[in-house]
Amino acid sequence: MERRFAHGRIVLAKGDITLARVDAVVNAANSSLLGGGGVDGAIHQAGGPGILEACRVLGGCETGDAKITTGGDLYARYVIHTVGPVFKDGTQGEAELLASCYRRSMAVAREHGVVSMAFPAISCGVFGYPADLAGCIAVNTVGDILEAEVGIEQVQFVLFNDTVYGAFEEALSGAGDCT
Repeated sequence: MERRFAHGRIVLAKGDITLARVDAVVNAANSSLLGGGGVDGAIHQAGGPGILEACRVLGGCETGDAKITTGGDLYARYVIHTVGPVFKDGTQGEAELLASCYRRSMAVAREHGVVSMAFPAISCGVFGYPADLAGCIAVNTVGDILEAEVGIEQVQFVLFNDTVYGAFEEALSGAGDCT
């Protein structure tokens, strides 16, 4: 599925983000940036030791922020590491922190001349963010940026299962409840 905006497009895909043919892959990292499970572990494993070496000098990352490193052995030139919020009950500022992950990742990408990038479903794994809520936040935040700003031409959401894909598909089509 795809949707066009004034200055770019969003494309949904199901699969392995480490195989994305883009300028930058976004890593749903933990605050240490030193590797972990899920997407984080997969990116570190596929990208090789160069990513970990680059992360060691960054001093970690705050929730909602983003930092960039080499893409190591990935097709992508860069990995943008962002730390999503752990979902508690939806009243602890989680939505703003999640939106900030997407905004900051795209800002860092633009600063480095990235034209195409791939996001996972940030915080939807072990951090427990409900996929329907996360999909709305992701699609609306990225869509607003692609509508208003020139630079990034394509954003892929590379999603890991049918449930998450379905939630992002509903959000992208406008059928999801994003209130």
